[in-house]
Amino acid sequence: MNHVFHRHTLADLPLAASGDGPYIIDTSGKRYIDACGGAAVSCLGHSNARVQQSIHRQIDKIPYAHSSFFSNDALEQLADMLVARAPLDLDRVYFVSGGSEAMEAALKMARQYFLERDQPEKQLFISRKQSYHGNTLGVLSVGGNQWRREPFRPLLMQANHISACYAYRDQSEDETEIDYGLRVANELETRILELGPEKVIGFIAEPVVGATLGAVASVEGYFKRVREICDQYGILLILDEVMCGMGRTGTLFACEQDGITGDLVAIAKGLAAGYQPIGALLANKKIFETIRDGSGFFQHGHTFMGHPTACAAAVATLTEFEEHDLLNNVNLRGEQLRHRLRESLSECENVGDVRGRGLFIGIELVKNSISKQPFDPAIPLHTIVKKKAMSNGLMCYPMAGTIDGQQGHHVLLAPAYIINDSHVDEIVEKMSTSITQSLRSI
Repeated sequence: MNHVFHRHTLADLPLAASGDGPYIIDTSGKRYIDACGGAAVSCLGHSNARVQQSIHRQIDKIPYAHSSFFSNDALEQLADMLVARAPLDLDRVYFVSGGSEAMEAALKMARQYFLERDQPEKQLFISRKQSYHGNTLGVLSVGGNQWRREPFRPLLMQANHISACYAYRDQSEDETEIDYGLRVANELETRILELGPEKVIGFIAEPVVGATLGAVASVEGYFKRVREICDQYGILLILDEVMCGMGRTGTLFACEQDGITGDLVAIAKGLAAGYQPIGALLANKKIFETIRDGSGFFQHGHTFMGHPTACAAAVATLTEFEEHDLLNNVNLRGEQLRHRLRESLSECENVGDVRGRGLFIGIELVKNSISKQPFDPAIPLHTIVKKKAMSNGLMCYPMAGTIDGQQGHHVLLAPAYIINDSHVDEIVEKMSTSITQSLRSI
């Protein structure tokens, strides 16, 4: 009998048996090309020898030692590697077990920073509509996806949301990209002034919005203006790179491409390529020194933070990125994949947009590509696409509610950084076929 409480309680899922590069093989022998990394996690594929061996070696030494008693070599080495590669001023790393934990730590660290500075009135966060920052109650509160929030609304803390930078739908015909970016960025200043700068802790944003919008990058100049506003009013900029970071968009940290950095930056998913669960929060010098020179204690923690085996896997993952120049491959294959998808789907009137950065790609599906009218929300197009794709041996990440949590559909692609030209062709062929079959069925 099946006693697993799956998130889809009636799920009849194939059993994963083994991995082979970017493929997962089930117990029947069927191969699936993993074009989404599960949830943008498996960036090295499913059979990387270096990462596997690093885990074995660490287990042979010591698999776990609680971080309140010991540090460990893998933990120290990973922190050094991340700081050496991080944008300027991010010089401390707080390790956790995943993305929601990293973002939850960011909220608490940001609040404590202002308490240490004798500013207890700082208690509000601002984020963006259609953002997603995790499923724990704190980060669900600041997330902007209404579908995820609605069942738990009575349990959530106050949050304040401004517009996403979503040029495909929101940029007017008489606006340049620069003008549009400044307009939506300036909503942050307006909201800060409405709430009172003395009450606002920070602004939270994904440099490239993942699951809820489908690989939407902000337009040029948007984040530079956001950074200016945060600095002007003494507000922390908290960047959620849980999905879009660790090379996914073509640079190790996604914010590098916007020419800015955050005061706090959360990472996870690709950090250990799925071989171990791990996340991290990078903090700048002023935050660390304020807490160090104040109470000297961050009032937060989790049992498995700084887990030696997970840290060893992450060290090996970052080493693989560099020794095989994988971020160059992310940019090369990402450009190929977007181009070939646009070519393959150019005759489909239901494909409104193919977008993204690096190997982080979104396909927005619409009823009409000219008007951009979405499909009826009652049509479970995302579910249909996923089923068709799996039957065709393709893993992809379709979602509903792209526009406002109810309307809109998109498919997210986030394949492994190791893919080659033939893998790109296979993804394009199977994705195009799956979308065509799904549209015919409705």
